[in-house]
Amino acid sequence: MYRHNEKQLQLVNFRLPFSGKLRSDNRWIKLGKHIPWQEIEELYASSLSASGKGAPALSVRVAFGAMLIKERLGLSDEETVEQIRENPYLQYFLGLKQYEDKAVFHPPMFVHFRKRFPEDIMNRINELIAAKAMAATSKESERDHDKADGETGTLNKGKLLVDATCAPEDINYPTDLKLLNKAREQSEQIIYRLHKAMAKGTKKPRTYRQKARKNFLKVSKSRKVRKKTLRKAIRQQFGYLGRNLRSIEKQCQTSSLTDLDKRQYKTLLVISELYRQQKWMYDHKSRRIDDRIVSINKPHVRPIKRGKAGADTEFGAKISASVVDGFVFVDRISWNNFNESKDLIDQIKAYQSRFGFYPESVHADKIYRSRQNLHYCKSHGIRVSGPKLGRPPKQTEQNRAKIAAEKKLARQDEVDRIAIEGKFGLGKRRYSLNRIMTKLDHTSKTAIVMSFLIMNLERWLKAILLSLFRSLCLLKGDLSFRLFLHAY
Repeated sequence: MYRHNEKQLQLVNFRLPFSGKLRSDNRWIKLGKHIPWQEIEELYASSLSASGKGAPALSVRVAFGAMLIKERLGLSDEETVEQIRENPYLQYFLGLKQYEDKAVFHPPMFVHFRKRFPEDIMNRINELIAAKAMAATSKESERDHDKADGETGTLNKGKLLVDATCAPEDINYPTDLKLLNKAREQSEQIIYRLHKAMAKGTKKPRTYRQKARKNFLKVSKSRKVRKKTLRKAIRQQFGYLGRNLRSIEKQCQTSSLTDLDKRQYKTLLVISELYRQQKWMYDHKSRRIDDRIVSINKPHVRPIKRGKAGADTEFGAKISASVVDGFVFVDRISWNNFNESKDLIDQIKAYQSRFGFYPESVHADKIYRSRQNLHYCKSHGIRVSGPKLGRPPKQTEQNRAKIAAEKKLARQDEVDRIAIEGKFGLGKRRYSLNRIMTKLDHTSKTAIVMSFLIMNLERWLKAILLSLFRSLCLLKGDLSFRLFLHAY
C-alpha cells in the first residue's frame, strides 16, 4: 500500500529545537532542490500495492533519500540511520517537517527500499536526472554544436564514450577447498536442524566434523601446498560432504524439508549444486565449468575474467556503461561474462533515442572495433576512435601531413576516452563500486546503479557552480578567468 505525500515543506517552516534555523546554502538542501521527486514518486508508487490494505509505506523521499545518503557518505545501513537521527539537514532532505530525536526507520528497512527500486526503475531515474542536468547545463555547448553543424553540414553531435568494468562483491577469494569446507559446515547445521524436528530417541547421523576440520586446517594453514597434497585434501572434503548429503536424504524419509527455514533450504540447494560442480571438475581434472558457484551466500556471483594486471579474475557483476558530457548511463549489468563489443550498436541506438541524433564520434577500446561495429558506424556517419583495420600505410612525402594529422587525432581520442576510465575509478575509490556489500541479486544491481546516479548528481552540482562562476566572470570581463573556465 502507498499513499501519495504532500509537497515538501518550505525551508523557513522547518521547525528546529532551541529556536534554530537551517542555512539555505547547505549541500543537502541544494541537492534536494535538483532531484525530481515527483517523477521518482510516480515510479516508486508503481512498484507498491494500491489496494489500500496494509500499513502505508514510507514516502519516496525517505526511501530514495536514505539510499542516496548512504551511498554519498559511504556509510553502513546502521550508521546511515544514526546520521539521519542526529542531523537536521538530513531529516529535511528526507522530507520531514520538523526535527525528531529518534530513528526515522530501522536499518533492515534498507533491504525493502532496494527491492522497491529495481534495476530498471533505477536506470529510468538515472536517465531522468541526467537529462535534466544536461538540459540545464549544456546550453552553450548546444550553441557550439549548432554552429559546427552549420559549417560542416553534419547531423551527428557529441561524443559517446563506452567501456566495461566489474563491480566486485564482498566475498572471500574462492578456492575449491574453502568452498567445500564451508559447504560441509552448512550441511552439518542442516543435519542438526532436521534431527531436532525428528522424534525423540532418534540417533543423530555422524558427521566427523572434528576430523574434517582438522584435515582442512592442516592444508589451509600451510604456506606452500603441493598439488598432490591439495588434491588429497579436496578428496577428503568430498567424502565428508557427500556423506552429509546422503544423511540429509535419509533424514527426509522420516522428516520433511519444511522443517528447515527459507535460508537453510536455499543453502541446501546451493551446496548440492556446488558438490556436483566440484565433483565433476575433480573427476575430469578441469578448472572450469558453466555457471560455477563461487560463494554459498551469494550463489548468483560468477567469476569474471578481466585480464588486468592487478586482478586477472574478479568476482562480481560486469557492467557495460557509456558516458556523454560527463554523465554516466548504465547500459547492461550481468553476472555472467560477456563480450562488451556486442553492446556498442545498442548503446548508439540508446544515444539516438535519448538525444534525437547520432553521436559524431565513438571512443572505445580496440575490442569494440569489430567489422560489424565499424560497418554500422560508417553507415550512420559515426567516426570510431583508433587506427583503421589492416596494415598501416607507408609514410611518403605526399601523405606525411595526413598521417601526422591522424596521429594527432588518435592521441586526442585517447585523451577524451580517459573520462570513462575516470568514472570507473571514482566509483571504486570514492563510492561503493569496488565492494558491493548487498546480499541479493537485484539489490546488488540497485546499489551499482545508485553509485553512478550519485556521480551524475555530483557532476550536475559542479556544473551549476561553474555556470555561476562563468556568469560572474562575464559580468566582470576577466579574460584570464574566462579562458580558465572554458578550458575546464
